[in-house]
Amino acid sequence: MAFEVGEWVVHPQHGVGRVTKLETKQFGPAARLYYEVAVPKSTVWVPVDSAAGALRPLTAKRDLPRYGGLLKSKPKPVNKDHRQRRLELIDRLQPGTFQARCEVVRDLAALGWIKPLSEPDAALLRVTRDKLCQEWAMVQGVTLVEATQEVENLLREARQAHGESIRPAA
Repeated sequence: MAFEVGEWVVHPQHGVGRVTKLETKQFGPAARLYYEVAVPKSTVWVPVDSAAGALRPLTAKRDLPRYGGLLKSKPKPVNKDHRQRRLELIDRLQPGTFQARCEVVRDLAALGWIKPLSEPDAALLRVTRDKLCQEWAMVQGVTLVEATQEVENLLREARQAHGESIRPAA
């Protein structure tokens, strides 16, 4: 998948960024062609020949209603064991898809309905929700504040619909 200079993309770890240039760089033994991607507060260099696993296009605007429904859907229980839960959630986020972010935000938010989140869970929720809202804002063409409010409203609807039926997994 080729990206053009100026195109908005999503990096699995860094979130939304813009391809600012293509440049040949030598970080190891051989020179390779890289995308320079400007992400918030940083620049990421992604090899063009391996960009398929490291970059993806922004989610399509037409898909946002489906993802809104996903955020409002019944959360899946998460593991009771905090160590195992963290490994499972990080594994679920590994592909870097918008759907994975929505599911993890929904499920961690639901855990917070039952009991206060531990600091690692709260941090994972915060980072994942921030990346989700950042992309939502870009796709929707609204401010980050507006996108965050929309996501929080969807999670609030989920809590009203499913809050009483949530229990942690074994």
